[in-house]
Amino acid sequence: MAYKAPEGKGYADVAAHFRTLIKAGELAPGDSLPSVAEIREQFGVAAKTVSRALGLLKSEGLVASRGALGTVVEKSPIVITGADRLNRMEKNGLRYAPGETSSGHRVMRRSVHDPEICTALDLEPGDEAVIRIRVFRQDDKPTSVGVSVYPPHTTSAVPELGDDVRMVKQFDKLYTERTGREVVKGQRTAHARQASQDELNALEIDAPPHAAVAVLVTTVTFHDDERPLGYWEDVYAPGARVPIGE
Repeated sequence: MAYKAPEGKGYADVAAHFRTLIKAGELAPGDSLPSVAEIREQFGVAAKTVSRALGLLKSEGLVASRGALGTVVEKSPIVITGADRLNRMEKNGLRYAPGETSSGHRVMRRSVHDPEICTALDLEPGDEAVIRIRVFRQDDKPTSVGVSVYPPHTTSAVPELGDDVRMVKQFDKLYTERTGREVVKGQRTAHARQASQDELNALEIDAPPHAAVAVLVTTVTFHDDERPLGYWEDVYAPGARVPIGE
């Protein structure tokens, strides 16, 4: 694989370059990184800089030393879903990274009463919306539950959102193509809370009755220049490592 890398960078920049390739799925588990000499030449840095960059990636669990194979990509502990998946698809068109799949796809029309969702989408309690649910998996192990909620004006422009099938194209691209309005991603936020029984079942967590299992939840709302278009929530399995603020 050919790597295009900027020159004259520090060890954090070198590490960020390969971290991005790994997160994007362009470097798969088992792939070897270039040799130290090759990385030095690509970035115009010293051997010590390369060593520090590789050490950082190793500390993050992204790569490991494998003798004659050199530095090899490990199975990534970072869970990429939701808005980060949009970023990845924008860069390379890959919906899933190596070993990644999804299951449990459900689409339904429901009255919305959750105060946070109603506020985010400017809905009155009891208004109907389309809700899409899926479970993301890595090597067939559930890593997160993704829930997306769309108000009627969004599904009017993108009626496919209401169909009980997987979308072949992201809703923001379809919305912009059909309305001419740019879709903007809002601030992604994260908080912890107790998992519901449905979430425990989806994540295949066998907890004792009445046990409190804490999960990390991230949310983001999408808008055009006039109104909110969609609310996304991702619920991560305990122990998941999630990139925040990208």
